[in-house]
Amino acid sequence: MEKNKKVQFTDLGQVEYKETWDFQESLLASISKIKLDNRAKNVQTSNTDSQLSTPNYLLFCEHNPVYTLGKSGNENHLLLQEPFLQTIGASYYRTNRGGDITFHGSGQLVGYPILDLDNFTTDIHLYLRNLEEVIIQVCASYGLVAGRVEGLTGVWIEPDKPEKRKICAMGVKASRWITMHGFALNINTDLTYFDHIVPCGIAEYGVTSLKKELGRELDVKEVKLKVVAAFADLFQAQIQNVSRETLENITNEKL
Repeated sequence: MEKNKKVQFTDLGQVEYKETWDFQESLLASISKIKLDNRAKNVQTSNTDSQLSTPNYLLFCEHNPVYTLGKSGNENHLLLQEPFLQTIGASYYRTNRGGDITFHGSGQLVGYPILDLDNFTTDIHLYLRNLEEVIIQVCASYGLVAGRVEGLTGVWIEPDKPEKRKICAMGVKASRWITMHGFALNINTDLTYFDHIVPCGIAEYGVTSLKKELGRELDVKEVKLKVVAAFADLFQAQIQNVSRETLENITNEKL
């Protein structure tokens, strides 16, 4: 059976964190069911023509202010008491992704690839490096020197300098080689929200945004187009724009 490199893409706009988390889980479950059905068919017959190809999805959104903690994260990296969150209009979730604590909010592009890596490459480390490379290339298109820091996931501005600062956090989960969660690129993000956490559990380095680095407000739509183009190139994917309603019909999960 040929690998399916088509990726159905939709921009969900501004949406609550928990709603997109549930929606991702529903999409992952729908892909997983196809994989299990294909495996059952494979036991019965060696004819792969009867098997269905697994779909891939890419969701973009912005979240209302929220702090999320990875499954191996340290709760002490949230530097305020949970009741105080209401006073700054934020919520807090313990999640099942990798990584530590981070912030999502307006002016930040959150990307959730729900991919069957059997269609691409079954190497989670290469998958993460490719995701990082997407953001590195987008930053380069704005004249910024971005890259990786050994032993740390995500994308950093001036990664080889002592004053390195993180511009994009990443945390993923994979089940049966199906991915969920993803990346959070600071575009016009209010960085003061990061003052209440130890971002990604790393106290010694700061957090930045495209706006801060370039000294101007950016067109978020322009940045999104650049991210989609780099994603398509690095994953050799065929991007197909689909509506939010189409994806909701797949999962019967309303956002």
